[in-house]
Amino acid sequence: MSTITGAEAYLVDIPVETVRTDAVQAFLKQETLFVEVRTADGGHGTGYAYTIGTGGTAVLALLRDYLLPHLVGRDAARVEAVWRDLHAATRATAVGAITSLALAAIDTALWDLRARAAGLPLWVLAGGAKDRIPLYDTEGGWLHLTEDELVAGAKASQAAGWPGVKLKVGKPNPAEDAARIGAVRAALGDHFDVMVDANQSLTAAEAIRRARLLEPHQLAWFEEPLPADDVAGHELLARATSIPVAVGESMYSIGQFAEYLRRQAAGVVQVDVARIGGITPWLKVAHLAEACNVVVCPHFLMELHVSLCAAVPNSRYVEHIPQLRAITRTDIAIVDGHALAPGEPGLGIDWDRDAIEDRRVA
Repeated sequence: MSTITGAEAYLVDIPVETVRTDAVQAFLKQETLFVEVRTADGGHGTGYAYTIGTGGTAVLALLRDYLLPHLVGRDAARVEAVWRDLHAATRATAVGAITSLALAAIDTALWDLRARAAGLPLWVLAGGAKDRIPLYDTEGGWLHLTEDELVAGAKASQAAGWPGVKLKVGKPNPAEDAARIGAVRAALGDHFDVMVDANQSLTAAEAIRRARLLEPHQLAWFEEPLPADDVAGHELLARATSIPVAVGESMYSIGQFAEYLRRQAAGVVQVDVARIGGITPWLKVAHLAEACNVVVCPHFLMELHVSLCAAVPNSRYVEHIPQLRAITRTDIAIVDGHALAPGEPGLGIDWDRDAIEDRRVA
């Protein structure tokens, strides 16, 4: 029987591996929320979600005080029913980041358990569309880096076989953004993907102005140019530029993605499995994007997004930002700039249990 007999939630702090800054914030640390689920037949699943430095204890309290008590006695195989019921139980705090992150920690644990019980890797159980995904590098593109450092980092990524790099924009002077991106494009040549990310820092008018400055550099996408709730502004920008507009990392419901796609305000969907509430809604967003002929290039969490992108046909890129190496025993497998889908049953993440225990927050 796959009846849930126990569930535990705990918090682990992971320092950032390098200095990471953008137009609005710095990545301080990764607060990692874990959920462990056990079943009557001996099954076990591990799930997780994250914040980039704030709110982790609030998510933990929601899990422990409200959500985990609803799990015991449920059928772990019925992930859709469990997700719906837990969402309904916290309707007063949805849609929102705290609830979505808590749901994601549970939902990924249930999918891990389900895949292990089936003896299948997650990417096969969820669709099995492909067995490898291109990676683009973000670590060399942070906003605090000088122009020379940006160029050196991008050239190193190209030499290492990456097919693309992402650079942060949002300098006070638009000309400085254009000069930095132009220097990287000149160094890399035309046959290499360059993406830019403004981290919701611009107005629609300013985003249109900067997009026109950046268009000569043949960008793969313009990411989070405006606040995520400004759908009308994104729609205006999408109509005004030839650069695909990318959104999704700061969106917490399927309905938000549907509105963007309905209004043709997004050319790239960057749904984040933790922030959307888990694998169950992530797959729905990916299939919704497929129905609209839009690609999926998820935000962060490469260790899990490799499997999810391998599950669906319209995935195009996984973002390479290593952040779990302190608590995992192996890295994702990379060949010729592509991440290989893992072969073992479950999520495919090789957790280092001793390292996790050492970093648990009391």
